[in-house]
Amino acid sequence: MRRGPVDRKVLDSVGNFYAAGLNFRAHIDWANAHHGGSYKVPTQADIGYRSRNALILSGEDIVIPKDAPGPVEFEGELVAVIGKTAKNLTEKNALECVAGYTLGNDVSERSWQKSDRTLWRAKNSDTFKPMGPFIVDGIDPMAQTIEVRVNGKTASSYSTAGMIFSVAQYLSRMSQYLTLHPGDVVWFGCDGPTLPALRPGDLVEVACDAIGVLSNRVS
Repeated sequence: MRRGPVDRKVLDSVGNFYAAGLNFRAHIDWANAHHGGSYKVPTQADIGYRSRNALILSGEDIVIPKDAPGPVEFEGELVAVIGKTAKNLTEKNALECVAGYTLGNDVSERSWQKSDRTLWRAKNSDTFKPMGPFIVDGIDPMAQTIEVRVNGKTASSYSTAGMIFSVAQYLSRMSQYLTLHPGDVVWFGCDGPTLPALRPGDLVEVACDAIGVLSNRVS
């Protein structure tokens, strides 16, 4: 297993930024119950886009816009970093294009998520996408436990084994329609609740034993 830091050079090299919005059943159920949603379990591995302007490093501040009505919530996720150009992958060989895995915090402004058709502010405001702290290869992406802590207290813990569609399924399906390039990143969604809502002064950590701790203060 090799490990390299997610630094400014890595962030600057990110090309396409993809995200699986709904990929865990418990998170869908929780969002429907607590946010009045009507989300359904997806029938295929559909992908969305995020903006690289929102990426920050571990240790940098998440800045909540002054006019954000809230709540602003965390979503701790596994991230695949693409290492080589790939097209028309099968599920069997899909993981061969991955350079390694890291962690992401898909910070989300829930009021804007309901009101903005394209999620342009809700998901893509500056600083809303912390990523890091390391890129690690040689791990099984479907056998990782991801924990989110807010001010030192565990707020969420889940296994990537609970994905509705696996990492290989996503990469294979995506590659039938678009070419994956070195530096592209794919985020795979979160499971369970995403509370407490984040407030200025909070410290939010996304942790995985194999990868490390992505740590960011909220301001």
